[in-house]
Amino acid sequence: MQHKVLIVEDDLDIAGLVQVHLKELALDVEHVSDGESAMAKLMQDHFDIVLLDIMLPGMDGLSVCREIKSLFPHISVVLLTSKSSEMDRVIGLEIGADDYICKPFSYREFQARIKAQIRHIKLLKMQQQPTDTIATAPTALMLGALQIDTGGHEVFINDQLIDLTATEFDLIHFFAKHPNQVFSRAQLLESVWGYDHSGYEHTVNSHINRLRSKLGNLCQQDIIETVWGVGYKLNAKSLQQASL
Repeated sequence: MQHKVLIVEDDLDIAGLVQVHLKELALDVEHVSDGESAMAKLMQDHFDIVLLDIMLPGMDGLSVCREIKSLFPHISVVLLTSKSSEMDRVIGLEIGADDYICKPFSYREFQARIKAQIRHIKLLKMQQQPTDTIATAPTALMLGALQIDTGGHEVFINDQLIDLTATEFDLIHFFAKHPNQVFSRAQLLESVWGYDHSGYEHTVNSHINRLRSKLGNLCQQDIIETVWGVGYKLNAKSLQQASL
C-alpha cells in the first residue's frame, strides 16, 4: 500500500524539493502552505506522515503538531526546522513530534529518516492485523510491573494503561527486551529510529524525558536511568519493586 505524506511548508521552493525527494520513495504526496489548511486536510483524508515546518503563517508549526498528536496520535510528525531553532526542536519533541530534520539537509539523510518513519508505520500496522492473518508469536512482554502488548501496541504499569506515541512505544519496547543493558544515544538512534546520523541527540533525550514523565508517577525510581558518560538503561529492579 502506498503511504501518504502531507507537506506543510509555506516556502514553495523547499516544498517542491521535499516533494521530489518523497516521490523518489514512491510515496503519495500532498502539499499545503499553512496550519489551518493542514488540519482541514487531515480531517478529510488519511495520512501516514506529516512533514511540518515550524515557522508557518497563522497557526504556527508547534501548535499544529500539538493538535495533530491530540487528534491523530498514530500519525508520524516530522518537524522541518532551521539549525538555529534548538529550543523549538526540543519543544516539538516534548509535545509529541516523532523526529525533526534541520534545514538545509542532504537528500540522503532526509530519505533515510523518512524511511525510518515508514518502517515504524509498517510495523505498527502489521501488529494491528487480526491474529489469524499473522504468524503466531508471543504478543506480551512482562517485566515486573511492566506489561507490553506488542499485538495491541499498548503498555501497562500495574495494569494501568500508559498513553504513548508510536516512537515512545518502540523505545520502551526496545529497552524492555534488553533490561539493565546500557545503550548510548547513537545506539538508540540506530536501533529504535533506524539511522545513525550524528547531531540528533535531542531526539533521544526528549523521548527519554517524555517517557520518564509518563511513567514517573507509577514508580518510586526512574524506570529508565541515565548512566552518566555512557547512555541509558532500563532499571529492571525498579519495575520489580513497583509490582510489589
